[in-house]
Amino acid sequence: MSLISNSIKKAVALLDQDQVIGIPTETVYGLAGNIHSPDAIHRIFSIKQRPLFNPLIIHIKSVDDLNEIARDIPNKALLLAAAFWPGPLTLVLKKQATILDLVTGGKDTVAVRVPNHPLILELLGQLSYPLAAPSANPFGCISPTEAAHVANYFKEVLPMVLDGGVCSRGIESTIIGFENEEPVLYRHGSLATEDIEAIVGPLKIITNNNTAPVAPGMLSRHYAPVTNTVLSTDIIEMLKTISNTKIGVLVFQNEINDTKIKGQEVLSPAGSLEEAASQLYAALHRLDKGNYDLIIVERFPDVGLGKTINDRLQRATKK
Repeated sequence: MSLISNSIKKAVALLDQDQVIGIPTETVYGLAGNIHSPDAIHRIFSIKQRPLFNPLIIHIKSVDDLNEIARDIPNKALLLAAAFWPGPLTLVLKKQATILDLVTGGKDTVAVRVPNHPLILELLGQLSYPLAAPSANPFGCISPTEAAHVANYFKEVLPMVLDGGVCSRGIESTIIGFENEEPVLYRHGSLATEDIEAIVGPLKIITNNNTAPVAPGMLSRHYAPVTNTVLSTDIIEMLKTISNTKIGVLVFQNEINDTKIKGQEVLSPAGSLEEAASQLYAALHRLDKGNYDLIIVERFPDVGLGKTINDRLQRATKK
């Protein structure tokens, strides 16, 4: 029987048995389990090989469920939830006592969002509990945007991947926390910071923490291909310094013509940062399977979702 299935009924049955399954969201696929099941949560960390200090995101079906997860919710958090849920925004809030410390990495805060994907919303509507779900990739590897990516990573350990097609956003949610009720950006994501600032004003930015991250995605090395990968502001000049190497490249808009390049991914010929973000991980997956000696990725314009893409590329190429 195929690991990949579109059966909601099967997904519910497995989750009710404290199993962990792959699920689709609009951002990336996740490894999902019952937030109230220590066995399921331990299994998520084990399957993903994720450090226990790195918290998980809780997925709820609507903002109406938020008070079951969080307390002392700032007004600006409610404004953001009203503006962007369902959608690619995660809020880090004070947790209710019923939330397992294992889910939150031992912290008194919890990361929570309402995903914007019809299949996962249907699934959540048939469950009596929310789902904890980090991205469905081994810790530090490229995030999955197709059911096949998840199956390739975990075909020996997962009972099911719920197939919701290709993720429309293709990059993780933006994460916002609060200090003295003022918003703090913890992770760049599918929602541009400019859109958030239009609702709540300027953001404080704290996006790196390798020892005690308050949110996912804050570790400096993450989202990385197995192939040696470097980030460049001028790929053409870099190519002049390289010889006898099979090279793959990833660029934003304009294809590069050079005989040293053996494979190339152009994320958006039209120059759309939104399209580029949605295609980023799938392109990195293809390049990583190309048996290249080196992958060179182009730095993006540092505006809008270009900030998010650069964040991911910097973490993917950091040694």
